[in-house]
Amino acid sequence: MVTAIVHINAEVDRIPEVAQTIAEIDGVSEVYSITGEYDLLAMVRVNAYEEIAEVIPGRVNKVPGVLHTETHIAFRAYSKHDLDAAFSIGFPEAD
Repeated sequence: MVTAIVHINAEVDRIPEVAQTIAEIDGVSEVYSITGEYDLLAMVRVNAYEEIAEVIPGRVNKVPGVLHTETHIAFRAYSKHDLDAAFSIGFPEAD
């Protein structure tokens, strides 16, 4: 699985519509409205690196209202969920 984090600048008056349209694109798992330099953050998860080109420049960048994108490819994922599963030995959590 290849994960890309896409920062998106959108036309201010169209942010909700742009976010919804992007969220409906195959390969986009989540879209967040965020603070800071960018308006939206999209998580793209695809099976092969080559699919990134189909999803981001091929679809996300073409959504009306998208002004600019910046894409970061993830090397490895770390999360509490992953760590809990890795260190679980089958005992239920104590209350």
